Amino acid sequence: MPAPLLLLLLLVLCCNVAAAAKAHSDSLHLELVRRPPSSSATTRLDLLRELYRSDQLRQRMISQSIGQRRHGRRPLQAPAASQNASLPAPAPAEESFAMPLTSGAYTGTGQYFVRFLLGTPAQKFLLVADTGSDLTWVKCRRPRGCRRCGRGRFFRPQASTTYAPIRCSSDMCKSALPFALATCPTPASPCAYNYGYSDGSMAKGVFAQESATITLSRCARRRKLGGLVVGCTTSSVGSSFRASDGVLGLGYSAVSFAARAAAGFGGRFSYCLVDHLSPRNASSRLTFGPTPALSHPALPPPRATELVLDARLQPFYAVRIDGVSVDGELLPIPSSVWDAARGGGAILDSGTSLTVLAEPAYRAVASALSRRLGGVPSVSVDPFDHCYNWTAAGPAAEVPKLVLHLAGTARLEPPAKSYVIDVAEGVKCIGITSAPWPGVSTIGNILQQEHVWEFDLKNRRLRFRRSTCRSI
Repeated sequence: MPAPLLLLLLLVLCCNVAAAAKAHSDSLHLELVRRPPSSSATTRLDLLRELYRSDQLRQRMISQSIGQRRHGRRPLQAPAASQNASLPAPAPAEESFAMPLTSGAYTGTGQYFVRFLLGTPAQKFLLVADTGSDLTWVKCRRPRGCRRCGRGRFFRPQASTTYAPIRCSSDMCKSALPFALATCPTPASPCAYNYGYSDGSMAKGVFAQESATITLSRCARRRKLGGLVVGCTTSSVGSSFRASDGVLGLGYSAVSFAARAAAGFGGRFSYCLVDHLSPRNASSRLTFGPTPALSHPALPPPRATELVLDARLQPFYAVRIDGVSVDGELLPIPSSVWDAARGGGAILDSGTSLTVLAEPAYRAVASALSRRLGGVPSVSVDPFDHCYNWTAAGPAAEVPKLVLHLAGTARLEPPAKSYVIDVAEGVKCIGITSAPWPGVSTIGNILQQEHVWEFDLKNRRLRFRRSTCRSI
């Protein structure tokens, strides 16, 4: 058989197989891999203490940011019709794409990293995947003679034919980028930013429009995703960026990568986080487009609730919590704790590790769990409030069942290891922390682990299901 004809037949076969199995392959996937701590975090407890410190700082910044929005001190910006002209053209309804994602636990942080291809020709980067950020940025080329610019890869704008700086005088800089600096030396000056993160980290640089390279799930075909707003960062500070080249903004905003990429792939994205203590070869994926794991015919329907896209909580994704129960007992938590209009609310955040509850909710949950664990010898482990000698308790010791009752009939029933966590050999602690009230509560990535989460931005629905994440 002639070689060209053989090649044609192989291509046809590839697409036919993909079409027949589209329930399993027609989506964008980003691999998520949890790596164990390296020697920089000498013990599991060292890592958890660092996560606790980072989470507390992040929570304070989240509360400040949301507080400013609630009191009108920051502009509100949600994806609007005026931005649609620059959104990518929709792909076929069954299409999707994926990028590899790795855990940053080995760096002493609780972040996940995504492998990202930016520019033309494509340059490779490792970015923090952050649902709490609407800005996507990369570290730009190290200035000559700079000894404090950090390590890692640097984006070279001059080497990309699709890099287009956003000027200070442009309408986009003036109105569409709320985090752009107000100062403008000249109309031709680049639109600049000084972006602060919830954990106290910071990035400074200039905006541009650029293209990313994605790989479609069907037949592994590559495609350009253009018109993305990205930052070319020349200065960054913070532990979140020690082992990464920047941030992939997955928050709710007109200019975030999540909103703009999802617009061309069914208006949704999803991820599944493997156990935070899994070995480095364990993997899962971040998916833009259909989520096969939620439509498997052999499994019951996924649970679903409203995805709250509230400008007061932007860029975070929120859920409505009706209540929390422990071993079937509904806890006495004031409804205002879960109400964004009354100073509360609850968000899902991929960048926070431990779940953080506003003080009234924390007291109720911690009291209910610790009361039922009263038969297990307690130990003191800083910085956690309730810790136990599980070895001394014997095999009969059981962790009480924690359930978050979401709006509608959806129930989040996390595995016990997600809220009574291993901190050392034979020692467990209640892995939930407190935040001041009034203030928002945060469902961290440890409580989210071993679930598939689909954020349907188009229909404002959150769907989820338990999963090992190994085949996602």
